[in-house]
Amino acid sequence: MAGDQLESTRLALRDAVAQAERAAELARLLDAAQARIADAERASAEANALRERLEQAEKGLAAAQAAEEKLRRDLAEQRYQAEVARWKLSSVQVARWSRLGDAIKTGKSNPVRLARGLRGAAKPAKRPAAPKRQPIPVTKKTDRQVPGASFQATTSTRIIGGASVKLKPFRVPTGPNTRPHLTAAVVAEPHAEALLRYEWRQTAGFTPGDFARALSAEIPHLLLVESVTEGPWADEVREAGPALRALLAWCAERGIRTVFWHTHGEVGRFAAAASLFEHVVSALPGTVKEWGATLAAREPEPGRRPPSLGLLPFAVQPRVHNPLPLAGDRFDRVLTLAELLPAHLAYPDVLTSYRWPRAVYCPPGTEPWRMAELAACGTPITPVNPAEPVAATPPQAGPPAPPDALALSADDRRAHVALRQSYAAGTMSQKVDDLLGAVGLPSARATLNISVILIDRGDLDHALAQVAPQKGVVQLVVLSDAPDAAERARAAMPDRVDVAARRTESGLTLGGMLNRALDLCEGDLVAVMDGRDLYGEHYLTDLARPFLFTTADIVGKAAYFAHMRDVAATVLRQPSAEYSYLPEVSGATLLARRTVLRGIGFADVSEGWDEVLMRQCRADGIKVFSADRYGYVCVRDRDRWLLGAARLVDYGPPEPHALV
Repeated sequence: MAGDQLESTRLALRDAVAQAERAAELARLLDAAQARIADAERASAEANALRERLEQAEKGLAAAQAAEEKLRRDLAEQRYQAEVARWKLSSVQVARWSRLGDAIKTGKSNPVRLARGLRGAAKPAKRPAAPKRQPIPVTKKTDRQVPGASFQATTSTRIIGGASVKLKPFRVPTGPNTRPHLTAAVVAEPHAEALLRYEWRQTAGFTPGDFARALSAEIPHLLLVESVTEGPWADEVREAGPALRALLAWCAERGIRTVFWHTHGEVGRFAAAASLFEHVVSALPGTVKEWGATLAAREPEPGRRPPSLGLLPFAVQPRVHNPLPLAGDRFDRVLTLAELLPAHLAYPDVLTSYRWPRAVYCPPGTEPWRMAELAACGTPITPVNPAEPVAATPPQAGPPAPPDALALSADDRRAHVALRQSYAAGTMSQKVDDLLGAVGLPSARATLNISVILIDRGDLDHALAQVAPQKGVVQLVVLSDAPDAAERARAAMPDRVDVAARRTESGLTLGGMLNRALDLCEGDLVAVMDGRDLYGEHYLTDLARPFLFTTADIVGKAAYFAHMRDVAATVLRQPSAEYSYLPEVSGATLLARRTVLRGIGFADVSEGWDEVLMRQCRADGIKVFSADRYGYVCVRDRDRWLLGAARLVDYGPPEPHALV
């Protein structure tokens, strides 16, 4: 019994000691927390005091500036009054009566001097000009730096054949970017910087002497260094200098991924610097094998692993390589690449030149990325060198081709196809997705998935045949009276497309049906397609492209082809309405952001619902953009309204003209 009591006492003492230790630890933690709270309160008080002092200093500065401004005005007024006094004195001195008095006073004892003085005083004298108030000098306030302002085009003059041509520079956009969650520090030349600046929050312009201060303001997730040959980092990259090593060490301490991007120059010239990075990528596919051999032959420095090797080619950047036109018409000449891009042009001015001429001749050996950028800007690339003489052709009988036929030439259609192909080869956003995946960073960005609302006008098979070939469609909502509309739609559409069918209801307007269909849509974009009309297989791909380079919430077509069956005539409506912000577009070509369209809704009407929608957009300040003329044909038996602001294209089928 005594032993049990002793054991229980021992256990109780042990628990008491443990509780005392926990209590002591809690007391210590409490004291530490109270100390931190006291420090925080003290810091808060100091911050408040500093804030008050800052406010007082700002008030004092404002008062000092006001006093300085008053003193400046007073000084200017005193200077003006002194000038007025001197002018009055000079005016009195040159007055005739004053000069006569002086002559009489000085010559009263000498008749000869008196006569000479009177003759001089009788001559007219020029009076001094009255002083004018000078503007008060104003101290210039430092303007807030606008992001991207230093990257704007500056040259507005081009010299062609010895003649100077004036043009309005292309305004390089300043934002937004594709991945706002990601920050990258970039050392690059203007061309590469233009390709990357819209892909993330980009920090550039830091130097070997201030990179730690510049990058500490917003710690980047990625460091990307191009094989630069100019600028403050050129020597460091060429020689793997101490500042570059310090930058990479600074990144390593913070877990920042590092990438070296070879864009030009010999591989061996940059091998020493590239071996210090975690990843090496090349813009030149032909150099990847050489890079592999070069990196394999180099022994990595102690504590470093050999860098991985990948590919990051130049690609089209939609924000700057797009068919948005310059103000005014194109320069009506075919230029050579040397005429178009003289060596002195900075890259922002190159973006202006891309949009300027009627066509460009690119000689054999031109870089593919250069031709892709030209094509993405909507400029035709011709195989005919304008500098070479062309063999004379005998004149053709008959009248010359009308201007309309010239405007609808095959060159325009080829230029549109080339633009489409340049984007289809991959944009810079898609290339950066691959880069981020290779280095282990998230590449999430907004998508452009499309839900299509299809209005069946009585020929469901024809309507479904217009939607089935479209790319980017994730959902189809069919409005049809056909009893088996859902089954036929599922059979016609690819498996990846979700299909829903809704039958029309008596007493429900077309606008009401569209609203119900809109509630079912899940895509980022919503398209409305009319079953009566013709849509090319690239229709939605072309129509969604402006969302990559404009700030519009609704895209459609104000310039489009129309076909009247009764006279077998094909016309082109509003041909000058391509690639521009306009008050309205055709409802059968509507492609809108789903969130915006739900906020507006469709009017409860059966006729003219698109006109009401466009009026609502104008009232709410929603931007509407008109895309290209191709890929869509409005088909009617007869419609006089379609003939307004239209020009005749051909008597015959519309497909050869519209569906390219």
